[in-house]
Amino acid sequence: MKFSIQTLLLGVLVVALGIVGYLSLSPSAVDVEFATATIGPLRVAVFEDGKTRVREKYTVSAPVSGRISRIELNAGDYCNEKTLLAVILPSAPAILDARSRAEANARVQAAQSAVERAKSSGEQAKISHDLSEAKFDRVEKLLASQAVSRDEYDIAKAELLASEQAIQTTRFDQEIATFELDMAKAAVSQFNGDNDEPSANPFEIYAPISGRVLRVIQESSAVVTVGTPLIELGDPSNLEIEIDVLSTDAVRIKPGSEMTVEHWGGGSPLKGYVRVVEPAAFTKISSLGVEEQRVNVIADFNELPERIASLGDGYRVEASITVNELDEALLIPNSALFRHQRAWHVLSIVDNQATLQPVTIGLQNDSQTQITKGLDEGDCVIVYPSDTLKPGTAVRAVATAANIAVSAQSSR
Repeated sequence: MKFSIQTLLLGVLVVALGIVGYLSLSPSAVDVEFATATIGPLRVAVFEDGKTRVREKYTVSAPVSGRISRIELNAGDYCNEKTLLAVILPSAPAILDARSRAEANARVQAAQSAVERAKSSGEQAKISHDLSEAKFDRVEKLLASQAVSRDEYDIAKAELLASEQAIQTTRFDQEIATFELDMAKAAVSQFNGDNDEPSANPFEIYAPISGRVLRVIQESSAVVTVGTPLIELGDPSNLEIEIDVLSTDAVRIKPGSEMTVEHWGGGSPLKGYVRVVEPAAFTKISSLGVEEQRVNVIADFNELPERIASLGDGYRVEASITVNELDEALLIPNSALFRHQRAWHVLSIVDNQATLQPVTIGLQNDSQTQITKGLDEGDCVIVYPSDTLKPGTAVRAVATAANIAVSAQSSR
C-alpha cells in the first residue's frame, strides 16, 4: 500500500470533519449561577413601618369658663409643677352662676373619686409586679436546667417588664388625678361664700407634671368654656413604639419578642421588645386601595436614654419584629426553589448536570429557606433556574459575588 501526502491530508480532513460533527451534535454546557447549602442561623421577622409616641401625654383643659390670656410657652419648652401655663379671667352670665357652681362641686367629687381609684390601681399594680417578679425568678432558674422553654422565659420577662411600666403608669395617673382635684377645688373657690356671683380674681393654671410642651392648642387670647383643650404636655424621653401589622402577622407575634428599629436616622439600629399586642383590629385602606385588617403592636425601647434622645413624638421608624429564630439550620436562597407537581423542588448540580431534586422546607424569611429533607450541607443548587433548563442538561457553574462572599466567610 502506497503512503502519500494526499492520503495524509485526506485523513486529517476526515478527522477534522468528525470532530466538528461531534461538537455540533453534542449540546454545549449552560452557564448557571449556583449557591451552596450551608448551616447557619435563621431569623424570621415581620417588617412594618411604625411611629414613636410619648407614653404618657397630658392635655391641660380649661377648668372654668372665661377669657384666657395668650399662652407664652412654645412647643419644646421645659416645664415643672411651678410653671404657669395660662391665666383665665372667669366670666359667666348671672343666670348660669348657680348651675356653674353646682357643676364645679360635682367635678370636685369626681376628682376625689379619681384620686382614690388611682391609689387603688397603684396598689394592684404593685401586687401584679411582685407576682410577675417571683414568676420570672422561678422561670429564670428553671431555664438554666432546660426545664422550661425559651418562649416561656420570654413571656415571663415580658410580663415583668409590663408590670414595671404599669407601676409607672399608675404613678402618673395619681399625679394627674391630684392635679385635677386641685383644679376642681380652685374652680369652686371662685365662688365666694354664699354669694352666687363668681369671683373676678384671675384663675391661674400650673403644669400638672414635669416635662416639655408638646403642642400649644390654644395660642391666642380668646373666650373659652369649661373643658376647652389648651396645651399638651409630656416627657419625650419616655417613648414607646406603635406599629400596625397585618392581623395574619399579629397572631405570630408574642409579648416579649425581640425587635430591631432600623432607618430611624441614627448610625446603628436600635433594640426593643414587644410589650403588648392589642386584642382589637381595625380596617385600613392600603396604598393600592385594598382593605386590610391591621393590629397595633406596642413596643418599648431597650436602649440607654442617650441613644434615643434625638427621637421625639410621632417620628417614623422601620421595625423588624422577630417571630421565630433558629441557631442552626440548613439554608439555601429562596431563588433556588420552585413548585413542580405540587411540591417544592430544586435543580442541584451533580456531575456537571442539572438534577431535579424534591425538598421539604421549614422556616422561611425574605431571603433564605430552611431545608429539612432532600439536601445535605455542601450541595450546590441552581439559583434563578430558567425554563430552558431540564434534568440532565449539562451546566457549568459560574461564581457570583454572593458565592465569593459566602466562601470567604466560611474560610474564616
